[in-house]
Amino acid sequence: MSTRSSIEWTETTWNPTTGCDQVSPGCDHCYALTLAKRLKAMGSAKYQTDGSPVSSGPGFGVTIHESTLQEPLRWRQPRLVFVNSMSDLFHAKVPVDFIRRVFDVMAATPQHTYQILTKRARRLRRLAPSLNWPDNVWIGVSVESAGQLERVDDLRAVPAAVRFLSCEPLLGPLPDLDLAGIGWVIVGGESGPGARPMDPEWALAVRDRCTSSDVPFFFKQWGGRTPKAGGRVLGGRLWNEMPIEVARLHEGSA
Repeated sequence: MSTRSSIEWTETTWNPTTGCDQVSPGCDHCYALTLAKRLKAMGSAKYQTDGSPVSSGPGFGVTIHESTLQEPLRWRQPRLVFVNSMSDLFHAKVPVDFIRRVFDVMAATPQHTYQILTKRARRLRRLAPSLNWPDNVWIGVSVESAGQLERVDDLRAVPAAVRFLSCEPLLGPLPDLDLAGIGWVIVGGESGPGARPMDPEWALAVRDRCTSSDVPFFFKQWGGRTPKAGGRVLGGRLWNEMPIEVARLHEGSA
């Protein structure tokens, strides 16, 4: 089933795949891995070994979920949907055919807006020409430090209606960040035990680059022991800017 989300920049999560593994420093304290272990211990069917040919093991092995694929077809009211909050759709173990079927479902439900976030930017770029990109699909990459800026170049090559960056957890400054072709930026600090602190100057610099480039900016959290420990105020105010398509979606459903 879908899950109404507490993530500030979305409304609902949809996980046609689950499972992932670490590829960069932003993965070191992965919330999804911690949550998957908890759900497995609670007996959640999605987080047990299910015999799927793409599953790499119990708990957090990459697994496709046929039973979840058609869920959005049953949602009547428009939703802002984060796709694979517990996985990465462009993980190497997710078959290309299944990725195409996920895109087919998104194309068949234009009333919803879908947000896909990946750290596998190179595979995204390679597969993008073979995918159908409807106007209701946004695609983003994670950029936690200057070492991941090459992901932005890969993202720019993708023909999505909105290309966005998730700079969370922001682990260092991004002085060379180029926002050409980018339609939205999210910034947030890390949360959980052992959370690495975010320097306010790093976040402010990204905000200033967004405002000077007329790119919507969303400040998700300072982070800390819990996600809400440090609050969400940056520079004296909340930053909840979103691409204009979201406002139009909700105006149409009012």
